[in-house]
Amino acid sequence: MSTVAESAPSFDTAAWLAKLNDAQREAVEHGADTPHAPAGALLVIAGAGSGKTNTLAHRVANLVVNGVDPQRILLLTFSRRAALEMIRRVTRITAAATATAGGPAARAALAQGLTWSGTFHSVGARLLREYADLIGLAPTFTINDREDSADLMNLVRHELGLSAKERRFPARSTCFAIYSRVVNTGASLGQVLDSAFPWCREWEDDLRRLFAAYVDAKQKQSVLDYDDLLLYWSHMAAEPALAADLSARFDHVLVDEYQDTNRLQASILLALKPDGRGLTVVGDDAQSIYSFRGATVRNILDFPAQFDPPARQVTLERNYRSTQPILAASNAVIEQASERYTKNLWTDKASAQRPRLVTVADDAAQARYVVEQVLEAREQGMKLKAQAVLFRAAHHSAALEVELTRRNIPFVKFGGLKFLDSVHVKDVLAVLRWAENPRDRVAGFRVVQLLPGVGPATAAKLLDEIVERAGGADPVASAGGVLAAFAAPARAQEDWHPFVKLMSSVYGRQSPWPAEFEMVRRWYEPHLERNHEDAVVRHADLLQMESIAGTYASRERFLTELTLDPPDATSDESGVPLIDEDYLILSTIHSAKGQEWRNVFVLNGVDGCIPSDLGTGSDEEIDEERRLLYVAMTRAKEDLHIVVPQRFYVHNQTHLGDRHVWASRTRFISTPLLPLFDAYAWPRVPVASAPSATGLAAAARAKLEIGAKLRKMWD
Repeated sequence: MSTVAESAPSFDTAAWLAKLNDAQREAVEHGADTPHAPAGALLVIAGAGSGKTNTLAHRVANLVVNGVDPQRILLLTFSRRAALEMIRRVTRITAAATATAGGPAARAALAQGLTWSGTFHSVGARLLREYADLIGLAPTFTINDREDSADLMNLVRHELGLSAKERRFPARSTCFAIYSRVVNTGASLGQVLDSAFPWCREWEDDLRRLFAAYVDAKQKQSVLDYDDLLLYWSHMAAEPALAADLSARFDHVLVDEYQDTNRLQASILLALKPDGRGLTVVGDDAQSIYSFRGATVRNILDFPAQFDPPARQVTLERNYRSTQPILAASNAVIEQASERYTKNLWTDKASAQRPRLVTVADDAAQARYVVEQVLEAREQGMKLKAQAVLFRAAHHSAALEVELTRRNIPFVKFGGLKFLDSVHVKDVLAVLRWAENPRDRVAGFRVVQLLPGVGPATAAKLLDEIVERAGGADPVASAGGVLAAFAAPARAQEDWHPFVKLMSSVYGRQSPWPAEFEMVRRWYEPHLERNHEDAVVRHADLLQMESIAGTYASRERFLTELTLDPPDATSDESGVPLIDEDYLILSTIHSAKGQEWRNVFVLNGVDGCIPSDLGTGSDEEIDEERRLLYVAMTRAKEDLHIVVPQRFYVHNQTHLGDRHVWASRTRFISTPLLPLFDAYAWPRVPVASAPSATGLAAAARAKLEIGAKLRKMWD
């Protein structure tokens, strides 16, 4: 095994490791006495806020300053940003550790030598390129991004005649999502369809044929998709000769966020280091929340037993983020998990403020509570950016977004587009806008192309005919007639009559508001299922919007209020827009992982939301929902609010129709845990100000007397 130099550089151990706590230092120094003969596997269970990144960076630096060749260290992360941050930290730590050895040039050489650092996919692409000739790949292969891959899937879909079936075949994005789930989880196509895409179950045989043709097309064109980067790497590592060569390239393999790995990634690591020597994985089973991406908590739970002797385990329990009351409540929530690594987070940050468990009347009251508390904290000197509102699903923030917009409070939403800018919400709003004004070409252009077989040319021709038929008059009267007489393309014939019926009704205001919204939503649902693989989640957005629509007196008022101050569209990948010098953070819990704020609000702490109705089909799913709540709670540094609305407005519950339903507090905060929270109903009514029974009686008499006086005015 090669080394950086004949002798390791001198350094002051006490100085550069002094800031680590005992557990962190144990993880950093594992195998330090034999750096060129790697020790057995190491599992670092890093609790929330326990300095995981700092510990991993120090471990890499410790290997380097002890003479391990940095080019023989493989560091795997889950984002390019994380890899760059890790290199930056290793460089800084290494510089501090080697301050007396060789000067800046030597330190720069050490840092530049850490060349095998990056995401699983980026490292996989490099290795596949190097081994291409040995595994049947052209060295000049190209890599399709997810959009290009979906386009290729769609091309194959058309070539097989699947898009021309009498019943709607799943959309290209849905097909690709199913394919990707099968590849990454190792489950059979039937299992994936049953668990995640039940509405596509009838197409299993056709999907199997589609996926086989898709693979054949990729190979003929020498292209790989993202999933292939792991799949080819995994198959390559399964060949004994190639596996031995790959393993010999790296003395040490370190993996961040191991709880987020999928089956393919775990198989690659075990093939690289089958005896575990030189393998370090860092993660937290309590923060494994990405099963929908193919990740499995089993990888980290089963890791120690993969080796003989079992992997050494070091647990980081000291938390540097939250106050002790927040940690006590968080520990109690996760302690109920059916299977986990035992750890109890602790801190020396004392506080008298327990997490707040706040009961409110409904989601409208929930929005008001959050806004008032946010503004109160701001008045006390806490910036909006130091506060965050977290939720299980993107549509849970709909009422809050409307309230924030009304109160002119700037906010940025992470974890998908803002509610009013989501594609499916914009589709439905476009129908209403076109009904309000058939001259609205943008809305009409969007709506007509929702129909299969209708493209830009057909849409433009229809819109031209509506305006031409109306002449200088209001086109509302003639729009329905033009639609009915229009020669729709053959592929759109099946959908054209229901479309004409809908538009004639909304043009003519045949149904009162907000019944119009329900009518549009029902018409749109088949198109939602056809175009989006996550139709169930998006459907909930539309129901939420329907509930909001019911609070406005008319269609015109509803559209006007939403249009006057449209929110900026942002996502967790698009960065922060320059909307204001300060802004509130809104985020799904999934997108909030790894973040922290001084003041955190968790919306909808009720069964049906946390856990989600869609996440209670098995014990494993319930455990992941519990981990989601744990992740949300451990984002808070000083103040934590879990808000519990008592009722929700739901639509079409079996035979009961639209109605309000009562909600119950999330099962994850059971009665024995309540002493760990400051539980109260909002708004609070001070006991001293409550009127007495005699006072109420007097008020009632006064009311009657006033009523009598008012009646006498008209005698």
